[in-house]
Amino acid sequence: MHHDERPVAFFDSGVGGLPYLAAARRRMPAERYVYLADRAGFPYGTKTKEQVVALATGAVAALVARIDPKAVVVACNTATELAIDEIRAANPGLAIVGTVPAIKPAAALSSKRRIGVVATQAAASAAYLTNLAGAWAADCALVKIGDGALVDFVEHSYLAATPEQRQEAVRPSVSAMLEQGVDVIVLGCTHFLHLANEFREVAGDSAIIVDSSDGIASRLATILGYTENSTTPGSNRADKDCMYLTGQREPEPVYRGFASLFGLTMAGSIA
Repeated sequence: MHHDERPVAFFDSGVGGLPYLAAARRRMPAERYVYLADRAGFPYGTKTKEQVVALATGAVAALVARIDPKAVVVACNTATELAIDEIRAANPGLAIVGTVPAIKPAAALSSKRRIGVVATQAAASAAYLTNLAGAWAADCALVKIGDGALVDFVEHSYLAATPEQRQEAVRPSVSAMLEQGVDVIVLGCTHFLHLANEFREVAGDSAIIVDSSDGIASRLATILGYTENSTTPGSNRADKDCMYLTGQREPEPVYRGFASLFGLTMAGSIA
């Protein structure tokens, strides 16, 4: 069978979606990956639904026009919760995969039936999250926290931070969750996956930390025609993977640092 050589695209307001790209690359190493950070629109978590819809649909449109991907992962919980329908409507025939908090696996793991979700302010207050919990965790209490400061920490301070500083950055959200008796904490913002180990270290044995990265990688693999253990022919294509930014100015050192950390080449500006 002929393999579609077009890239798989990942999109986020900033660098939060990179762990999702990494999970997909582990599952499908022969694919080519392109990442777009909406630097000009960051942050999404403090904006209205209308603003997020405009930013997300515009960025994805520019990405599609530039690289003609075979699939796009909206690797941003806020954009998924507030704009996924509009993104799909604007791109008929293109596979669009959204990222949503891992409520279903969290419910399967919770013995206390109390689940916590740490997200952006917009995602935490969105009806989408409430409806998701109603569908997959109706018998669980849902504790929601919007931690915009942690998004900023990942975007601007993560690379230069010490392990202790990273732990202190997640401590307020973890402490607030544990005080409310949750035994599973869902990382409901893609940015927070960069700090998954710190969440686990601070929570200790008091709560299980879950995210949706492996689930999204599996969903993407299914859409692209992979079987359970199949891989596409060819070698790892990581040397072909790249990162784009919105906005016309030169990439800041933080984006170059994240691109290097995830094996991506800076490819310039889109939109």
